[in-house]
Amino acid sequence: MRARFCGACGAPLPEPPPTVCPGCGTEHWRNAKPCANALVVSGGKVLLVRRAHAPWFGGWCAPGGFCDPIEHPAAAAEREILEEAGVRAQVTTLLGIWLDAYADEPADEEAERISVAYYLAEPVADAPVGTPDPTEVSDVGWFPLEDPPEPLAPPGTLASVLAAAQRALREGRTARYLPDLPGSE
Repeated sequence: MRARFCGACGAPLPEPPPTVCPGCGTEHWRNAKPCANALVVSGGKVLLVRRAHAPWFGGWCAPGGFCDPIEHPAAAAEREILEEAGVRAQVTTLLGIWLDAYADEPADEEAERISVAYYLAEPVADAPVGTPDPTEVSDVGWFPLEDPPEPLAPPGTLASVLAAAQRALREGRTARYLPDLPGSE
């Protein structure tokens, strides 16, 4: 959704971002919001959650969400797995970064844009299982990586993320090498 009012002074904006507020001079930009999701894989199965809200209501997706302002995407992915699925997991591999519209209609020009870092993760052995957040997800399940349930969410990208995970696992590219993580020196 485009910004219609200035976040600094509340004045109406003359046009969609990028623009400058005529009231106070604050610059407004249309930047993609950073998100992180993870495919938790164990025994050839992938952990997916069913969305309980829009966009993509009822779609199956990898646990994940928006990064907090100074949160590393890998830490955000691990936090979101626990919040949404009740599973404690550790990120192992960056699969890639996908861009998408945060909307049911990907072609919606006014839709908020997201930049999603997708990771592979593995469950932490012997970790207690938590309770999924019912405001975020309506169901949690483990599915064959090659045969996920439908519909997938986001519909434009999750299929390619699952294919990237299958390639990484097949090629053995799953070692925990994330040099940008705090404490990974």
